[in-house]
Amino acid sequence: MILDAHGHVGTWPDFLIPHPAAEHLVAAMDRIGVTATGISHLLAVGPDAVRGNAMALEIAERFPGRFGVWQVFNPHHRTPLAREGVRGVWGVKLHPDVHQCRLDDPLYEPVWRSGLPVLAHGQTDSPWSDPAQFVTVAARHPHVPLLMGHTGLWPYGFGRAARLVADHPNVFLETCGSKMTGRWIARLAALAGAERVLFGSDACFLDLRTGYGRVALAPLDDADRALIQGGNLARLLGRALPDISDVTDLPGSPEKGNPA
Repeated sequence: MILDAHGHVGTWPDFLIPHPAAEHLVAAMDRIGVTATGISHLLAVGPDAVRGNAMALEIAERFPGRFGVWQVFNPHHRTPLAREGVRGVWGVKLHPDVHQCRLDDPLYEPVWRSGLPVLAHGQTDSPWSDPAQFVTVAARHPHVPLLMGHTGLWPYGFGRAARLVADHPNVFLETCGSKMTGRWIARLAALAGAERVLFGSDACFLDLRTGYGRVALAPLDDADRALIQGGNLARLLGRALPDISDVTDLPGSPEKGNPA
């Protein structure tokens, strides 16, 4: 099972996205053998979280078992969130840098109280989302699974991010980003434990094939690779994955001869 923890659909004003539609992402997933991708709609990350979240849930409904939804929470608008058990919902997406609200700000308290897993943009040296803020939140809310998107984004911060969260088992390091490499994924597994690292692609911003290729070719043993490419996220999400077992016979799956 290959699960992509970090994906998107939609467009963004200052970033070229040639294929923003869910249909294109599903086609790429099929070709590689990705079972499901967690998405947040870029309209929700940007100006309209309520409408964008509704559009993401509609996409998950159209493609059963292929998408989980990270509902975007805008702290300035106090976006309403669907609770655990709503079909298609994986958790909550926070983007402190877009919303210019520090991850450890009290405005996010409704998110932590929800108990849902949280995927948050993490960016080393950002005043809004530096990995040190993940440590603060993890200590306050040790029972909330917290995914550090991009593992701090910049290569000079990858190792620091892993060391900062080493004593906080509810924080997971998510690997997407154009600066990530297969060797760094293996280093993160060595620093934090393979059970704390999650594959993410950042599609449709970035190419899903490139993102997964880093994990597929990383210098990892088979057991650690299986954890990173899907096992860890499946365990973390648990009951939020009721449709995954129904997604069989994918055109790009290993059973069809794909070397991944």
